[in-house]
Amino acid sequence: MSETTLTPETHARLQAELEDLITRGRVEIARQIEAARALGDLSENGDYHAAKDAQGKMEARVRQLQQMLGSAVIVERDPSAATGVEPGVEVVIRYEGDDDTERYFVGSIEERREGVAVISPGSPLGQALIGHEPGETVHYEAPSGTLSVEIVSVG
Repeated sequence: MSETTLTPETHARLQAELEDLITRGRVEIARQIEAARALGDLSENGDYHAAKDAQGKMEARVRQLQQMLGSAVIVERDPSAATGVEPGVEVVIRYEGDDDTERYFVGSIEERREGVAVISPGSPLGQALIGHEPGETVHYEAPSGTLSVEIVSVG
């Protein structure tokens, strides 16, 4: 089981989502299935099949959240104090030969932030960036070959 790096805010949000799915979500799906069963023949009952499909998707999300929260490592970082790239900080990078910069948050995909893409610390780029500081250039293997990235800023 691999660990998932989460900020305290994201951990709390995911914990609340799990609690909601286990309590309210399961009750609501059970009601939908029961109402669809009352309509009769289940083999041609679209409402029943839709409710069972929703139940399967919800239970998959419950298992995903349980696994993620069970292996979570909570990181409390002060982005302004960060000197190097580490989980829980934003990093601005520039690909070699490109004038444009790109901003990313280093952490779990669950760390949704408006206007900022997420890089997993376990991805090839994430692994290459971790531990390095602004001004350094790192290299990583991509499907198209080796890419070079300059770390512009961290924070």
